[in-house]
Amino acid sequence: MLERVEAVAAYPDVLLDRALTTLQLSPRDVALAMELVYGTLRWQRYLDWILGPHSRRRLESLDARVRVLLRMAAYQIAFLDRVPSFAVVNDAVALAPGTPGVRAFVNAVLRAFARRGVREREPRPARDPLDALATRCSFPTWIAERWVLRFGWQDAETLMRAMNERPPLTLRANALRGSRDALAARLTTEEGLAWRPARWAPEGLVVEPGGAPGSWGAFADGSFVVQDEASMLVGRLLEPRPAETIADVCAAPGTKTTHLAELMADRGRVLAFDREPARLARVREAAARLGLASIEPVEGAVETQVPRFGGACDGVLVDAPCSNLGVLRRNPDAKWRRGATDLALNAERQARILEAAAALVKPGGRLVYATCSLEPEENDDVARGFLAAHPEFRPDPPGEFPLPLDPDGTLRCLPHHHGTDGFTAVRFRRSLTRGITAP
Repeated sequence: MLERVEAVAAYPDVLLDRALTTLQLSPRDVALAMELVYGTLRWQRYLDWILGPHSRRRLESLDARVRVLLRMAAYQIAFLDRVPSFAVVNDAVALAPGTPGVRAFVNAVLRAFARRGVREREPRPARDPLDALATRCSFPTWIAERWVLRFGWQDAETLMRAMNERPPLTLRANALRGSRDALAARLTTEEGLAWRPARWAPEGLVVEPGGAPGSWGAFADGSFVVQDEASMLVGRLLEPRPAETIADVCAAPGTKTTHLAELMADRGRVLAFDREPARLARVREAAARLGLASIEPVEGAVETQVPRFGGACDGVLVDAPCSNLGVLRRNPDAKWRRGATDLALNAERQARILEAAAALVKPGGRLVYATCSLEPEENDDVARGFLAAHPEFRPDPPGEFPLPLDPDGTLRCLPHHHGTDGFTAVRFRRSLTRGITAP
């Protein structure tokens, strides 16, 4: 899996899902496989740094398989302690290509690396303090620079390290199938899991990892969805109500769509838009598993649906495609895929989607714009541009909310402050008529 991520930019979550549904692995092996894949990706730059002095060749010049084997073995030696170093080295050598000299090279590098303590393994930091910080925290320098400028040195480092932590396994109880407490009791009995209530989302439950949640009976009968608290708060920000017509214009895979339907007690109409039929099929599958009848999948981009649904919705959610830089603890590969120029390109696309989505909102209706990004270009700038072009909309923060909002009403979920994924969201309300503000 790591080789495919490295060589052809495959997505690790997709690869893991496929592997875990076809291989018969114990819960312990599932957990180890996920730890090796995500841990190696999180700490990739740091691992290259501490491996460098032990290799006579630059790591970037190596074959992809050799490079990821060295990283994976170094991650086990430096960060994990259940597998002895000699066994890690032996496994890496066995998995190395049989080309003459390759296995001897892997063996020499890793044995030299394993012989020294952590302090001796680490080379001197870079002369540039920013580059040194990015290397220690295993981030691209361009991201570290942005966060230092915005948050300051200490907060930026805390944020990067929070993004490298193993995320909790958070479940959203399906209120239509039972309470959060009932789900917790069931998981304790059936799966032997420890749990605690989520901090911010009343329907959230944090459980100790115990294999693949998709194999649990409570998943099969639709009693829960795997969803981070920050993502749950986005649905709550829209405040969908029974009997309303709600649209989720970037719906797949349906996690937030189904949450909206549950918050409405499955009474009303939830329009789920997506341009790709295969992705829309995942929304249908999620709705069927959860027993939700109010969701109506609509094939096509929101821009194409304005003539059909213009002015018809009480609430619209725009969970816009973005850089994913707020969810790096779950998608660590994203920090190695993205570049600074992506943010402006994303913002243009996001503005187009938001423009079309606004046309669906009826007078007095609500519009939520959200991303799993912390970057101003993808959030604040898009929101300001939208409001400047649409005087009929105004910011509309809720009177009460589980997590404190910014003074301007923006929801900012920060991993290092709130223990959630990184999300940004804001709610607007459309005037009843032009020039008259909704109550």
